[in-house]
Amino acid sequence: MSRWLLAEAVLTMGWLGVFGVVVLLVLARSIRIAQEWRRAVVLRLGRFLAVKGPGVYFLWPIDTVAMTIDLRIKTSNITAEQALTRDTVAVGVDAIVFWQVDDPRAAAINIADYAQAIDRVSQTSLREMIGATELSRLLTDRHTADTALRDSIAAKTKNWGVAVRAVEIRDVAIPAGLQDAMSRQAQAERERDARVTLASAETAIAQQVLAAAAIYEKSPVALQLRQMNLLYEMNKDRGTTVLVPSDMAASLGRAFTPASASASGK
Repeated sequence: MSRWLLAEAVLTMGWLGVFGVVVLLVLARSIRIAQEWRRAVVLRLGRFLAVKGPGVYFLWPIDTVAMTIDLRIKTSNITAEQALTRDTVAVGVDAIVFWQVDDPRAAAINIADYAQAIDRVSQTSLREMIGATELSRLLTDRHTADTALRDSIAAKTKNWGVAVRAVEIRDVAIPAGLQDAMSRQAQAERERDARVTLASAETAIAQQVLAAAAIYEKSPVALQLRQMNLLYEMNKDRGTTVLVPSDMAASLGRAFTPASASASGK
């Protein structure tokens, strides 16, 4: 009797051990770990269940991970060669798109390959923006072009769970002949501005000369003093002797003689 009890106990322990091993294996396969910047889109029996992560999460045998989404900001380089602007000028434009997944469920369910789709949409949006923008605005107002391109891409990708953070145009290439013509035009404009500035300065100088002439006309002594000053400035560094005409000296002497002295002299 005791032998049968011992055998039954051994069999019972064996089944319990097997069950325990199975439970441990199931738990080991169910434990998953998601990094801080990743999210796991989990399906149960083919239907969306939840977005798991970051950290440790569990999956039952009937659950599957449809896609693991990276939430970090990514960049896409886009180019448009020989694209026509609004004023029919062929240009080449290089730009960078900064984008980020902000809805993992939509990115996994609403579109098959969101990264490739963003590249394609960005390329077409870049050509659309170039076609709606004049060359001068594209060259001088990059910020407005960046904003317009970002808004265009964001409007097309909002249902994909993707947010467009920024768009930056790196380079705008124009034909060599047009570049030379624009350079000559800019140089001509600078020369015109320089001539206008010079003419304005000459006008101001002429007005000052007229004002000085009016003063000298009213006061001959002031004119003679100015002449004396000019002579001094011209010869002060040469160490030369300046001869003053007698009539100029006499007139200066009369101008600076006090009235009382003149009366007494008479």
